[in-house]
Amino acid sequence: MVRNTRAAAAVAVVLAVAGLGLAPHQAQAAPAVGVVAGASDIRFHDIPGSGGVTLKGNVFTPAGARAGVTYPLIVLPTSWGLPQVEYVAQAKKLADSGYVVVSYTSRGFWLSGGEIEVAGPPDVADVSAVIDWALANTPADADRIGVGGVSYAAGISLLASAHDPRIKAVVALSGWADIIESIYSGRTQHLQAAGMLGATGYLTGRPGPELRSILGGFLGSRLDREQEMIEWGKKRSAAEQVGRINANGAAVMLGNAWGDTIFPPNQYAAFFEELTGPKRLEFRPGDHATAEATGLFGLPNDTWTNAHRWFDRYLKGERNGVDSESPVQIKSRSTGGYEGYADWKSVGKGGVERIPLSDSEHLFANVDSGADAGVVLLSSILDQFAKAPPVASIPLLPRAFAAVWQSERYDEARRIRGTVRLHTTVTPTKGDGTFVAYLYDVGPLGLGKLVSNAPYTFHGRAPGQAFGVDLDLFSTAYDVPAGHRLALVVDTVDPLYIEHNPTGAQLTFSSPRTDPSYVSVPLREQ
Repeated sequence: MVRNTRAAAAVAVVLAVAGLGLAPHQAQAAPAVGVVAGASDIRFHDIPGSGGVTLKGNVFTPAGARAGVTYPLIVLPTSWGLPQVEYVAQAKKLADSGYVVVSYTSRGFWLSGGEIEVAGPPDVADVSAVIDWALANTPADADRIGVGGVSYAAGISLLASAHDPRIKAVVALSGWADIIESIYSGRTQHLQAAGMLGATGYLTGRPGPELRSILGGFLGSRLDREQEMIEWGKKRSAAEQVGRINANGAAVMLGNAWGDTIFPPNQYAAFFEELTGPKRLEFRPGDHATAEATGLFGLPNDTWTNAHRWFDRYLKGERNGVDSESPVQIKSRSTGGYEGYADWKSVGKGGVERIPLSDSEHLFANVDSGADAGVVLLSSILDQFAKAPPVASIPLLPRAFAAVWQSERYDEARRIRGTVRLHTTVTPTKGDGTFVAYLYDVGPLGLGKLVSNAPYTFHGRAPGQAFGVDLDLFSTAYDVPAGHRLALVVDTVDPLYIEHNPTGAQLTFSSPRTDPSYVSVPLREQ
């Protein structure tokens, strides 16, 4: 069952942080009449959404727009919990370069009507309704339509591209393609992520009855409703509709951060590989939406620069070179430059180093060993700007509660690229359980910096009977210095996740001779 105190603490933090923002009634301070914003013009409108719902939106048009002349259209739904002014800086830049830009507050939030549907069919239909309205009320070109945005907007935009063939280009930043793999990976609830989304939804909007029910069952560990929740998530996952997206042929750009604690990168990479049209994938250091954040304030930002280039190429037809660059562009958490790859499979093309986990390890559950993946948003932001990921003293981890394996010290640096995989054999004393695997970069003094992690939960296993586990850790790009070593640590408690270890549970990790345990580490070519 959910640890209620931990859930309450996570929600309290979210409430405290969100409380620093605007109260809902303050959104009315936005002007209701046209004003001049630099070279382009902005006007605020009530836009009819699907099902009779009114959406609060704004429209930027190019300066000096002439009657009879049409311009490419970009539609930007807002992120989860944010009002319609979110994209003002970027919308102005786009309008100054010749676009009509319509941004609107997603249904159920702030002053828009309806209830929060979590990218359900009404949200997807809203995108098409906004396009219809823009074509009727602005100088928008019906043959040159793009959609995009950050986080919630990214998920909605991808789904819309599966249902509306008029959409020719998508820019989906810090979003999800598979919502189940995002917040329920390894069959484990991502507590802080779900708590943040839920609390922010209640603070800034009106969650619908379906969302309230699903969130309650999710955080309450209602296994009897697990399949219902999975089916709910599939309907909201572009990965389930990739065939329709490919058939419609929109050019799709995906961007995310290695340390995104809301929508981890693995699910985006898997979705990217399934796309058959023009596509681009960018991964950078940071956490949820932090790679795009400075651009929302109008500051220089390479994520938004590439987003503009993407729209320019596929809506204006400009030959700006974005389509001739390597489709996969990643930046290491340890260095500053970008690396280009032909596809996601090529990211770890330098080979795989296999670290054997030969020693059997036994640990007691329900005690946090001190090996943790950090705090939602905060920890990966520190890694992004200060190169300070979560740390643990590997020699001091209590071996009764943490299993530890280490490699030899490396004579040369190791450049980890892609998805680290754990293969092991687990024998539980109870039928249910959770463990979390961490990969650390361990320096000469034994201090480990977190490279990656992932949770794993099992239910209905026979006590005392061993079973095999294959677990993908969250994808990353990290350079291990010469003289350091890698350590795999496993424990059973992490504040980021809900754990399912009964009282008195114990876990044994072994390496049978016929099926040895190991960690495979993908490396960049030297």
